[in-house]
Amino acid sequence: MTNEELNTALYQKMFAEQEKYREWLLCQPSEAVLDHTYEYTMREDILLALEYNDLTSAQAKALLRSPSPLADVFKDWEKRESSHMDEIWETIVARANTVIARAKAGPER
Repeated sequence: MTNEELNTALYQKMFAEQEKYREWLLCQPSEAVLDHTYEYTMREDILLALEYNDLTSAQAKALLRSPSPLADVFKDWEKRESSHMDEIWETIVARANTVIARAKAGPER
């Protein structure tokens, strides 16, 4: 298989895994769906990253060997430290500062 074919095969396998997870999630009570929202969203982001980037052939083959590569990647993602909350906080502060600056500038004409 070419590198492109390997990456496509991996994407398709992970996409199918996500579809199965989605189908399961839709059969759950509303509260359970809310409890799994973060996981579902992060798995979607993993798929999106895979859609726009390519792994090496060796990397794609390694992940293809797993029966559930998407769940595996998500489990590893959960263990990582991320600046996500820092970025949210910075956005809150920036928005507040923008509102303050606009208020000080007075009404627009």
